[in-house]
Amino acid sequence: MVVHLVPVTRIRELDALRGFAVGGIMLVNTWQHTTKQQTGVDWTIEALFQSRFYPIFSMLFGISFLLFLRGNSRWALLSRLFWLFCFGLVQRTFYEGEVLTDYAFYGAVVLLPASFLAPGLPVLVLGLAAVVWAVTVGGGPLLIPGLFLVGMALWQLRPPRWLLLPSFAVAALATALLTAAWSSTHAWSTYSVAALAGAAAYSLGLLLALRPWSAAVLEPLGRMALTNYVSGTAIIMLAGPLVDADRTRWAVVALTVVTVAAQVLLSRWWLARFRYGPLEWIWRCLTWFRRVPNRLESGRDQNRPLPDPGLS
Repeated sequence: MVVHLVPVTRIRELDALRGFAVGGIMLVNTWQHTTKQQTGVDWTIEALFQSRFYPIFSMLFGISFLLFLRGNSRWALLSRLFWLFCFGLVQRTFYEGEVLTDYAFYGAVVLLPASFLAPGLPVLVLGLAAVVWAVTVGGGPLLIPGLFLVGMALWQLRPPRWLLLPSFAVAALATALLTAAWSSTHAWSTYSVAALAGAAAYSLGLLLALRPWSAAVLEPLGRMALTNYVSGTAIIMLAGPLVDADRTRWAVVALTVVTVAAQVLLSRWWLARFRYGPLEWIWRCLTWFRRVPNRLESGRDQNRPLPDPGLS
């Protein structure tokens, strides 16, 4: 089989944003899979962090879809999604809350047909309608397909950078007001909208605040997102009993900080020697049904163009 790959450089802001989402997901997953208490830590995570990071990751997945299609066929993409689904099935054997199967399924049944639509506004309208519908019927995983489409549309429309600051201000204000409203009413629909506004505020705020030093921390985490997400869930399941034993709930934060810090260091070390993370490399080999070169031959190779970066 002849594989045609169009070399493209990695988009560093997307890597950093993906790394930020991976770290936030680690915190929320640790909290969700341990026994909750009525502590300030639990309230803070529920009010400010839960459901704020997977929307970011979902929109990035929609962008990744388009990046992959720059120079690869839809059949190759279906192969990629199939193997992602298989990764999810394996992960489900030890972690019931996995989302890889959802991402693979919705990628095939939503993003693939949407790639035939006129780009831009039609995709955005469809995505926003799907998000509104999902909020009205309960949110959760049903938000994923709409968020996929919103991410796809934003990449197609490429809004100007000067919109970042006003958009961040609106999203931050909406988050504050909606979170306050949820605190008094505990309405799930209000919480869902507050979480989506929070996801927008966090992602826009990060893009505004991103500096070389913070990008250097987040990018390796994002480039190895699949490896770090799966390994993080394994750590949660192994350390769950120890975290449950802490009634103050600070163990949730401690486990997250230690795990993410270790993942950042290991990701930097690994990517200084290899092009792709361990699971990312296996994923590519399975997608193309051949061995994909991975080891870097010299320090200069680290800056070489990399194929299909977006789904890392």
